[in-house]
Amino acid sequence: MSIAEEAAPPSVLQRRAEPRMRDLAADLQRRREDVRSGPDVRATEAQRARGKLTAPERLDLLFDAGTFTEIEPWRRHRATGFGLERRRPHGDGVVTGWGHVHGRTVFAYAHDFRVFGGALGEAHAEKIHKLMDLAEAAGAPIVGVCDGAGARIQEGVTALAGYGGIFQRNVRNSGVLPQISVIVGPCAGGAAYSPALTDFVFMVRDIAQLFVTGPDVVRAVTGETVTMDELGGADVHADSSGVASFVYDDEASCLDDVRYLLSLLPSNNRELPPEASCADPVDRRADRLLDLVPADPGQAYDMRGVIGEIADDGEFFEVHERWAPNLVCALTRLGGHVAGIVANQPGRLAGALDIASAEKGARFVQMCDAFNIPLVTLVDVPGFLPGVDQEHGGIIRHGAKLLYAYCNATVPRVQVILRKAYGGAYIVMDSRSIGADVSFAWPANEVAVMGAEGAAGVIFRREIAAAAEPERARAERIAEYRERLMHPYYAAERGLVDDVIDPADTRSALIGALTMLRAKHRPIPSRKHGNQPQ
Repeated sequence: MSIAEEAAPPSVLQRRAEPRMRDLAADLQRRREDVRSGPDVRATEAQRARGKLTAPERLDLLFDAGTFTEIEPWRRHRATGFGLERRRPHGDGVVTGWGHVHGRTVFAYAHDFRVFGGALGEAHAEKIHKLMDLAEAAGAPIVGVCDGAGARIQEGVTALAGYGGIFQRNVRNSGVLPQISVIVGPCAGGAAYSPALTDFVFMVRDIAQLFVTGPDVVRAVTGETVTMDELGGADVHADSSGVASFVYDDEASCLDDVRYLLSLLPSNNRELPPEASCADPVDRRADRLLDLVPADPGQAYDMRGVIGEIADDGEFFEVHERWAPNLVCALTRLGGHVAGIVANQPGRLAGALDIASAEKGARFVQMCDAFNIPLVTLVDVPGFLPGVDQEHGGIIRHGAKLLYAYCNATVPRVQVILRKAYGGAYIVMDSRSIGADVSFAWPANEVAVMGAEGAAGVIFRREIAAAAEPERARAERIAEYRERLMHPYYAAERGLVDDVIDPADTRSALIGALTMLRAKHRPIPSRKHGNQPQ
């Protein structure tokens, strides 16, 4: 061929056969839309019929508009047998990627129930592993949106190994990155353990089920007949098991609160929680507290009202609201800075600590400590709940979990004693003796081994029994004990309370103390890890 022939322009036919970049880009866009729309229209319609959103729609609600970047949308499984070689949809049943939530980077994966029922196979798991590894490298939170049928049975042990890789990464990043699970469909068997390893679990009522063994297995083994919701629905885990941190009626409000929670958490354990502008004056007096909390230690009230009075603009985000309601755990802002609130709830069980509330408090304290969130403890506790069930159920070791969590915490810690603080429960609720940096008390506070009535009955038992008028003698001895050991300034005189404050000044006192402690640093002993109570 001559040089002239080589240099000659291609024929019109040849030019038409060569793809143009615009055509390739348009084809790519069509392919992306096909992946997003799912394997077929019927699968999407079935998802709608269940009252559920698709995986891409959920991620649209989670992330700031236009910020989501998907990774591995073209991934396909390589499994054969049982017809799998003829079904190789793109994405393999999970959407993974990163984006922004309130302008900050967040990583997320969402099971796509339209593909293999969201069941996890080897390729599916590898996508999640890659996402979690990227989040670890970037130092950003991970959100898992769970809507899947568990391990892909056709792939056998490789599917189980995929879950093992997820669990390993959950644990490795525990206390390093905030990890949030959102349950918006079935999450059964081994799949249930990943949410259990994360920091927070959100569930949507009627569509979410979370359990290790399903109703069929329960019926076969125990003879009990139970529905999926009765066994592992959102309300069960909110009220009874304590697995669900938050429960919602719809996916939109659920994901909106996931966004709100992320705005209160740092991206990782090396950062402080994000600060927000605060129009609520830091020196605002909370005069309503003077009427909200009765001076009589036996009268009940709602501690959430107290939290609302001291929080910025009255806003706080309660965790496990329906489980162990005798202890309130909440995230809020004080002077624009995030703080964790742990508070006895006199409106439930008189605010006494029991097994469930001790576990709830311990978990919350550990989370706050891991992510550099200062702790404020509001104390109004008559003691640990008495009873055979509590003792046999392990109140000693469960109560020790809360004690361990506080003693182990290195973040700023401020205690406020509102009214009563009796016995071991006083110590456990972040007393000065276990490391609270600052302790305030209201002028109605009573700090003692037990209430005056019980104490007088023990100390003066014989004297009261021998008195001519036992009831009068008992009343006199109760008054004597209260006057000598339970007056509001007794603990302050011994340095166990730093100041007795006007309740209306609680907000400004807390903000002042937390501002002073913001740069707190406490060295920790060199050790692999502690051996906390189980």
